[in-house]
Amino acid sequence: MRFNGLTYLIGEGFKNVFKNTKSTAISVITMICTMFLFGIFFAIGVNINSILEQVQLKQGMQVFLWDEVTESQKEQFEDEIKSLEGVNAVVYKTKQEALDEFKSGMKNQELMTGFEGENNIFPASFVVTLTRLDMAEEIQEDIEKIGMRIASENKANEINLEVEGSTTHETLVKNITSNNNTIATLITIVRGVRITIGVIFIILLIISITIISNTIKLSVHARRKEISIMKYVGATNSFIKWPFMIEGIIIGIIAAIITLLIVGVLYDIVIQNIETSKVLQTIGVTLLKFIDIAKPIAIVYSLLGIGVGIIGSSMSMKKYLEV
Repeated sequence: MRFNGLTYLIGEGFKNVFKNTKSTAISVITMICTMFLFGIFFAIGVNINSILEQVQLKQGMQVFLWDEVTESQKEQFEDEIKSLEGVNAVVYKTKQEALDEFKSGMKNQELMTGFEGENNIFPASFVVTLTRLDMAEEIQEDIEKIGMRIASENKANEINLEVEGSTTHETLVKNITSNNNTIATLITIVRGVRITIGVIFIILLIISITIISNTIKLSVHARRKEISIMKYVGATNSFIKWPFMIEGIIIGIIAAIITLLIVGVLYDIVIQNIETSKVLQTIGVTLLKFIDIAKPIAIVYSLLGIGVGIIGSSMSMKKYLEV
């Protein structure tokens, strides 16, 4: 009996979909439009998150050291920087590597021949990349504190760092350069996009629920006499509601499948055109392929379609049933 009852409810749900072809088509088209818009902002959001992650692995700071810093101090300094939360990698750059890097950007490298060996004016440094851009300022402060503490420990052991035979350094750090303005801008952009996507999602969700609810109301209104008879002979509210809820779910799933196909085709076309631009090549980031976002967007579309269908159906039945 349970199986027969379930079969009846599902069958009635499908009948309702095909009985009201015009209203069903309007609902499907409306949901496709709303889901398509959501898909656009979802794709923008995941790509911005991906770009942020890529930039995080490149952005960071360069910690320049005094020439008098010893090898043991460098090793201790490096180990303590690596242990900081939010640090991705720490790479040591020698004075010679710094000079070579500077020379590689010059057209006439012969001008730098007098800066080799002991005449090298470029300081050694640690290049620190981050896993969390929002911790950049905190990490920079921690690095400065570590440099001062190690220098202080050396003073206690009478191992002083001197410049011109008289000046004692208070820290191992000569200077720190970072792109804090760029990092702050990226964080602001990401937060703004996430908030925008959230607001748009809520608006589209309300629109979809309203459309589905109004569509099923038409079907319920057309069958109001049948519903009254079913209630009169003892049918429960759940038994009466389920065919209409299944109708809403079917409409949502159909819209989700069609939208996923449309978004998939258009997304790859757009991404191929964007990736050929010089902007992305300059900043050294790549965009996600549709296959990378297909699973999460399919899950979101499925939940959205089923959820909107159930909620819309339940709302449309309140007038005719005691819930």
